[in-house]
Amino acid sequence: MSRAIVFDLDGTLIDSAPDVANALNRLLAEEGRPTLSLPEVQQLVGEGASALIERAWTATGASAATDAVRPLVERYLAFYRACPADHTHVYDGVRDELARLAAAGHRLGICTNKPDGMTNLVLETLGLAPLFAAVVGGDYVRRKPDGEHVRETLRQMGAEGMQAIYVGDSRTDVLAAKDAGLPVVAVTYGYARMPVEQLGADILIERFGDLGAAMDKVSP
Repeated sequence: MSRAIVFDLDGTLIDSAPDVANALNRLLAEEGRPTLSLPEVQQLVGEGASALIERAWTATGASAATDAVRPLVERYLAFYRACPADHTHVYDGVRDELARLAAAGHRLGICTNKPDGMTNLVLETLGLAPLFAAVVGGDYVRRKPDGEHVRETLRQMGAEGMQAIYVGDSRTDVLAAKDAGLPVVAVTYGYARMPVEQLGADILIERFGDLGAAMDKVSP
């Protein structure tokens, strides 16, 4: 039976942390702040660019003033756009499994808090864009963990009424999917800021290639 499958992006399909870290550290250096290690940056991502900047500022000194966040985000995104996927890679097994799922008739979409422009640029650069019926990024007014973000993705996929599941790597993903009424498969290799066993997902997979088998074990 064909399903709609909604995916998170960063930490689920791709490891973008190296390019995020490079852009963020350029901004921090310009501002005279300490730079952050890759593991530190991985712990900051997940709720969009504004949250990333706010957390980075808190981690490196005084918190950013509210009216300073937007200009800092724009500068960070400019650095990121200049090198969107120099060191980003698609996780092992993702390309093959996505192609297999699409060929089997499943409808695929992405629901991410990453800004729309960066999301589309990275997907195009990596050659993943044609696989997805819809991509709804962090410019949407109600972002994850709000389940409306997931529901909007399903609407844009033309998948309303289809049996659907969500695939992600974080507590934010699980909360959004549950709020939207979807079962959740969580990968164990992503950017979760807590033990993956505590995420609340219906099933965990260690390899993306195991997704097809996992789908048969979760109830729609």
